[in-house]
Amino acid sequence: MVLAELGGRISRALQQMSNATVIDEKVLTECLNEISRALFQADVQFKMVQNMQANIKKIVNLEDLAAGHNKRRIIQQAVFNELCNMLDPGKTSYTPKKGKPNIIMFVGLQGSGKTTTCTKYAYHYQKKGFKPALICADTFRAGAFDQLKQNATKAKIPFYGSYTETDPVKIAQEGLERFKRENYDLIIVDTSGRHKQETALFEEMRQVSVAMNPDLVIFVMDSSIGQAAFDQAQAFKQSVSVGAVIVTKMDGHAKGGGALSAVAATKSPVIFIGTGEHMDEFEAFETKPFVSRLLGMGDWSGFMDKIHEVVPMEQQPELLQKLTEGNFTLRIMYEQFQNILSMGPLSQVMSMIPGFSAELMPKGREKESQTKIKKFMTMMDSMTNDELDSTNPKLMSESSRVYRVARGSGRSTREVIEMLDEFKRLAKIWSKMKGLKIPKKGDMSSMARNMNAQHMSKVLPPQMLKQIGGVGGLQSLMKQMGSKDFSGMFGDKQ
Repeated sequence: MVLAELGGRISRALQQMSNATVIDEKVLTECLNEISRALFQADVQFKMVQNMQANIKKIVNLEDLAAGHNKRRIIQQAVFNELCNMLDPGKTSYTPKKGKPNIIMFVGLQGSGKTTTCTKYAYHYQKKGFKPALICADTFRAGAFDQLKQNATKAKIPFYGSYTETDPVKIAQEGLERFKRENYDLIIVDTSGRHKQETALFEEMRQVSVAMNPDLVIFVMDSSIGQAAFDQAQAFKQSVSVGAVIVTKMDGHAKGGGALSAVAATKSPVIFIGTGEHMDEFEAFETKPFVSRLLGMGDWSGFMDKIHEVVPMEQQPELLQKLTEGNFTLRIMYEQFQNILSMGPLSQVMSMIPGFSAELMPKGREKESQTKIKKFMTMMDSMTNDELDSTNPKLMSESSRVYRVARGSGRSTREVIEMLDEFKRLAKIWSKMKGLKIPKKGDMSSMARNMNAQHMSKVLPPQMLKQIGGVGGLQSLMKQMGSKDFSGMFGDKQ
């Protein structure tokens, strides 16, 4: 995912600081300079980086800190807070409500992925029980209606548009009246974009906005425009009342940091990010879990919500029982691989699990990792029930079994051994979840909430735990961040 390189560089800067024998002004300055360089290269505005560095130095006054303070933990916390502040304008956007027609208007430059994003937004709320409908009020771009029609048909969402009418206001009004009559509760309007900002575009948007009186205007922004995002978002906001932002193409551009930070500077909250062309490559944006994943700390709450989406309700208690017993078998690994592959883009899913992303999915090699998982599953298909369900780690060390599985799956013995090594590594990680309180049927996210600092300390990689300041540092960090919001990051509610 985009920004992974940025997160890696910030994490390495903090790790290098943690390795220092003494934390003094020089070590702090070097750490902050490295973080600043990483942000500059991600195209974050110079002024925002400067402010962040100044704020951290104010918070982390090494001379004023008593000898007993954990300086590493305080610096870690200050960096986390400042990254959150950079991405959070402190405002919430309008949220669609059932039982009334919610009118949502999409605006943005041509090529930003606006039409695709309209459908993703509709599909997201359709899964939550809403009745969405799409209106194509883009009469400027040839093929706009065809694209919306194709996307909507694929997602099984009703749509309205015209091949002959050239007045976008008239199309928007007709579509709105029709869908209101038919009791749709989420009416989404796609408007025209241009290659650049034009007076005609803004006037047209203003007219559509007046006619529709939308509950929310969403500005769709291409992540690749970097620092130009500030001027673009500001210009759109001056023309129509932009209440939220969706950043697209977050799957392939190294400088997405500029878009996120510049949007935050306009005081319009980011509500979703698009991470690919497919309908499910669309994430709700929450600042603290996002920064947590950016720094490689994972997001257990998000991971559990993903499991909730793909695992049938009746199978959830059994799944949690398996995961928390501590007896991790090859069959459980097989089932978890099935779940992970059905959860959506692998990079998103693995980034939610602390320490997993770098291990199982090396940077820029998502397809290769997906192929590897499928290859491992093929090998397990050649195993007996006894082998799949065994809790004896020595069972598969017999060369005759390895050879038989390799032959049966059409793989080499080296590949089978690699799969077994991966099993041992994952078993070690999942065994650390032993003893977690199992939630009631259907309440997957409560597993994340019941995970306390002690459990998190077992799951986090040792280097990261040391960087935070051990179990005590993690517990303090969780409390100071605020239990309600921080539960999304570490799954703890204290």
